[in-house]
Amino acid sequence: MSEVTADVGPKNAIVRGAFAALMKQGLPTLSYDSIAREAGLSRQLVRYHFKDPETLMLSVCDFLSMVYREALLRSVSQKTQIDRLTVFLDFYFDLLDEEPKPRDDQVYDALMSLAANSNRIRKNLRHHYTMMGEVISHELQMSHPNLTLPAARELSYLIVSLMYGHWKMVASLGLNQTHKRAARAAIDRLIRSYIDEESTKLAPGEAWS
Repeated sequence: MSEVTADVGPKNAIVRGAFAALMKQGLPTLSYDSIAREAGLSRQLVRYHFKDPETLMLSVCDFLSMVYREALLRSVSQKTQIDRLTVFLDFYFDLLDEEPKPRDDQVYDALMSLAANSNRIRKNLRHHYTMMGEVISHELQMSHPNLTLPAARELSYLIVSLMYGHWKMVASLGLNQTHKRAARAAIDRLIRSYIDEESTKLAPGEAWS
């Protein structure tokens, strides 16, 4: 897990404890007891701050978003605009030695599973992925001004889908992590194809709607 802004309060410790428990044990065996052990707190204190599991998982989702946001800010803060897009995409495919992608696949698997029956978690995850898409769309337009906004939004949707699908194939199904280089190279070819075609062949409807 990448370094994030320190917060030693009990709620933050509980969220981190839930994250650690999910990484070790997965969703089926997650319990208040296992979270309390990882957080170094009592079960009663965990229940006091998070009376229902759904609220706790929403906080875990927000924690993940914070981790990624701070890691990306560290990675792109000193880069040129063109470098920013490259660094952004390399980060999500774990190709930056100086800023490794957070190890969180079991946690995202758990959140996606819970989203099937929780409108609150589904809405939260959708918001996070949509924000990621909006950021990528912005970076695409800044790096390639000839891309129209609809083209950049459609392209960002395809990129986010490829990112998520790649890591599920690797983390959940056990494909070799070296596939990340093939997926990352495919994204560059995809971007070039949109630039070469001048965004004239867009799918019906607007991406991220």
